[in-house]
Amino acid sequence: MTTADITVIRQDNATRGRYMVNLAPGVEAEMTYRKTPAGVMSIDHTGVPSEFGGRGIAAKLVNAAIADARAEGFKIEPICSYVEAQFRRHPEWADLRA
Repeated sequence: MTTADITVIRQDNATRGRYMVNLAPGVEAEMTYRKTPAGVMSIDHTGVPSEFGGRGIAAKLVNAAIADARAEGFKIEPICSYVEAQFRRHPEWADLRA
């Protein structure tokens, strides 16, 4: 599996949601979030099974959220340490940080 083969799916409800990738039958990577009353996406967890690590899957999850934030006009609060690190690496995302 290459990063070009990865399809990120957003599953959303009124207060919570997640971005996920089906990696193999019964195996998923995910990034979970909650929505604050102010309309901020508070990302609290990113997980990729260890056997799929190092392939850029977590970055694809974060990039999907960044793209949605730009398209939909919301801010992101990076509670998850991985997402926080990505925000530090990408100063061009500063305008999306809550």
